[in-house]
Amino acid sequence: MELSYSECEALLRSGVAGRVAVTGPAGPHIIPVNYSVVGPSIVFRTSPASVLGTHGRGATLAFEVDHFDYGYHRGWSVVARGRAQVIEDESEMVQVERVWPPRPWAGGDRPLFLRLAWTELTGRRVGRGYDPFKDLPVRRVV
Repeated sequence: MELSYSECEALLRSGVAGRVAVTGPAGPHIIPVNYSVVGPSIVFRTSPASVLGTHGRGATLAFEVDHFDYGYHRGWSVVARGRAQVIEDESEMVQVERVWPPRPWAGGDRPLFLRLAWTELTGRRVGRGYDPFKDLPVRRVV
């Protein structure tokens, strides 16, 4: 079953970790990241020399956040698509810090902030009689 735009946005805003799809010279890569949502954009941090830092700047990316309950065969998935840009403006960085700065779980220095301003936001729910908001693994409210 398709999720509405508002359901997709609410589920996206509730999470803290997802996956970014980026294409490099060797083909597609899926990279797990911690993220935040600031306005109509997903913000995540990476290393400038990483696959995402190297090939994600200015590229069209896909981002997915989801949750599945394997025991009950139900869950949901939200996918955002859009162009990623490096956050360089100091006032935008202040806004990110004020709303919810992404905190990478991965080790190492990750000073590069990327903003994925989505142009498309879609989602699906699987399983009958399932309310994805009732069983969220994390309830982050900003």
